[in-house]
Amino acid sequence: MEYTLHLSKDRIIKKLIDNHGILTLKKQKNICTYLCASIMSQQLSTKVADVIYQRFLNLYGGNEPTPEQVVATAPETLRAIGLSNAKVSYVQNVARFAIEHGMEHSRLHKMNDEQVITYLTQIKGVGRWTVEMLLIFALKREDVFALDDLGVQNAMIALYKLDRTDKKRFREDMVRISKKWSPYRTYACMYLWRWKDNPPPLKNR
Repeated sequence: MEYTLHLSKDRIIKKLIDNHGILTLKKQKNICTYLCASIMSQQLSTKVADVIYQRFLNLYGGNEPTPEQVVATAPETLRAIGLSNAKVSYVQNVARFAIEHGMEHSRLHKMNDEQVITYLTQIKGVGRWTVEMLLIFALKREDVFALDDLGVQNAMIALYKLDRTDKKRFREDMVRISKKWSPYRTYACMYLWRWKDNPPPLKNR
């Protein structure tokens, strides 16, 4: 894989590649549903988020709903599956935006990453981080650096010995390091997440 050759120039990322092997990106067909699921999962454990998302699908016979179906669903019905009032509003905002403005692949494919972020963060309840995750996990964009992702931050603090005391300096250091990963920063983030989820055992003293 071309990206592994490029990222292996960074000895730290090379070790992660050696440990975790080749990673691939998958495209999600339904952008609206992906964004809705992302909003539902915010501040929840993966297990709880999965339960709520399955309840959401069950409202529509176990299928991914159309934006029109989501908008037509009574707010109290969405609250009953475990969504807060705010999340109900945000999910329906996403569906309404999809109907009125569109978010199909053919439309987003014409935009670069920053244009997609600007376009979708018009939706109340959708922030930059959420769209960055969409770029990575739904649109297969290869050069996304999730600067504000806590997992990426914690991994870089540990692996690159960064200090977050000075937040401005910390972010500048992260960006500086990430530049050498371009145009494959997405994969670097994925390896950092893998390290975070599978940290090495502490060395015996």
